[in-house]
Amino acid sequence: MPSMWLSDSQKIGVAFCSGGGFFLLGGVMLFFDRAMLAMGNILFLLGLTLIIGVQKTIAFFARRQKLRGTAAFLAGILLILFRWPLVGFCVELYGIFILFGDFFGTIAGFAANIPYVGKYIAAAFNRAGEVASGGETRNSQLPV
Repeated sequence: MPSMWLSDSQKIGVAFCSGGGFFLLGGVMLFFDRAMLAMGNILFLLGLTLIIGVQKTIAFFARRQKLRGTAAFLAGILLILFRWPLVGFCVELYGIFILFGDFFGTIAGFAANIPYVGKYIAAAFNRAGEVASGGETRNSQLPV
């Protein structure tokens, strides 16, 4: 089993994050269904907390350079819960780009190994990472 280095709670966290992603994708595909988007957000936050721990999750969202992204992410969740799913999702997506934009270079590095479509996925993540981080990424030297 390739995930032997993960603890049991981290494995459950990965399942929750994956479920949250599927619910978010389903909520968008069903024309911004409020219930599915809310469930996706809850599962994603629970999964992230189980993967890295409560204190590290709080430290990640409370970092000074990430406060604007945290505020946008939480405002988006609240807007979804207050029956503004389209606006809330857009605000939340902005917060996700600010919060997790640093990881796009890492995702691009992994995606580059996918046969046939990997180089296109990697290029898209590199461009998104450049936009999110203000023009610089660590893995921007990947061949396209």
